[in-house]
Amino acid sequence: MSRLAPRQILPGLLALGAFAAACGDRPNQLDGDSLLAPAFSSAGGNQLEDFGPLASEAGCVAPPTTLAGYATYEPFIIPAGFTQTIFATEAGDFAPVAGTGAGNPDMVTLNENGPQAGRYLYRTHEVGSNGAVTVTDLETGVTTLVDQASHYEALDGIAWTPWGTLLFAEERIVASLKDPRVPNAVGGLLYEWDPRTGQSVPRPAFGARSHEGLRFDAQGNLYGISESTQGVNGSGGIYKFVADVRGDLSAGQLYVLKVLDPSRTGPAVWVPLDRAASEIDSDATAIAAGATGWGRPEDIEINTSTGNTAGGAGVLYVAVTSEDLVLRIELKGEQALVSNYIQNVSGFEDPDNLALDKRGNLWVAEDRSAGDIWMARLVSPGAAAASDVERFASLSDCSAEPTGIYFDRNGQTLWVHVQHAGAPLGNDLAVAFRKP
Repeated sequence: MSRLAPRQILPGLLALGAFAAACGDRPNQLDGDSLLAPAFSSAGGNQLEDFGPLASEAGCVAPPTTLAGYATYEPFIIPAGFTQTIFATEAGDFAPVAGTGAGNPDMVTLNENGPQAGRYLYRTHEVGSNGAVTVTDLETGVTTLVDQASHYEALDGIAWTPWGTLLFAEERIVASLKDPRVPNAVGGLLYEWDPRTGQSVPRPAFGARSHEGLRFDAQGNLYGISESTQGVNGSGGIYKFVADVRGDLSAGQLYVLKVLDPSRTGPAVWVPLDRAASEIDSDATAIAAGATGWGRPEDIEINTSTGNTAGGAGVLYVAVTSEDLVLRIELKGEQALVSNYIQNVSGFEDPDNLALDKRGNLWVAEDRSAGDIWMARLVSPGAAAASDVERFASLSDCSAEPTGIYFDRNGQTLWVHVQHAGAPLGNDLAVAFRKP
């Protein structure tokens, strides 16, 4: 990581005396270049898939003990020829706008369409209450608050809709804080924020459960999961929602995946669920319908989200965290075909967040302390299983985990958060990887 001018790193920290004293005065002449302008303007850079894989995970290295130390801090071990840049932090950017809801930055998305598409990077904050959604302007580097409410808990999944609104959801099997608009919901809820009005509304038709990954297919159907385990604390299911009116998530039919073979691979069908019951507890409704479950499905990814169908048209990937597994699901209307895409890879543990690049390679971040980021190379289009899985990056803060990997619109920048950062500051981070 190149050393950055004080203006470029951690804008909020400039107000802190300790940071200013350590880094010296601000430059007299501002050059007008934004730290993240190349990612927004798509100037320069290369695709990230060509790298020398890391042979092992990083050793533990404690994070800086002062805010000034983040000027040169490199939290990840990465291959030669790549850069990592801290472009926002909890202390300097998230806390000033979201207060007690600023910790635990989690998943991210861009404004993928509409005015100035690709300029704004939105994130959820996975805290117990007073959860927030914040956004970083990639042109100016300024972070602001999008939405916050006392009853938002464990905000996790986030996605931009084809019609230009923002979805975010709670990861709660049983919600502790009830939204007064949906008081009977057992689990977490999906919310939709409209940038034109600045208002968020709950979308219980998508089901009340522990949400995480959210993705749309080319037809506008919305997919999600239950971050639970079948037979233990929920359905562990995979869901599809078909709106009655495209672009309106207030009403529609929720389905859950049922694989026909006990191996949980092979042909599968989407089973419709009772609408009213799903709004209260879609886990219980799915279990009653015979849903197939896994151990903690978390994030999902679909190739249409990158505009690349190199791996086959309509393919959904699902990270199954406690089984060290990533599923590949071919979507075929009311039917599907399930295979184990990443499995039994040495060192590959607790897969969580997923991101597809423009060439169909699947990137995976681990849900564990000092977790790694892997890439499953697309070697053969349509392959049911990945044959080439390589470690790209490894987090050296052994108290933290990588979360929310997401590519810019050109596939030249990969964003990731450092969540649960170690002592003494507990300063969570937003990091950008690039290959100059």
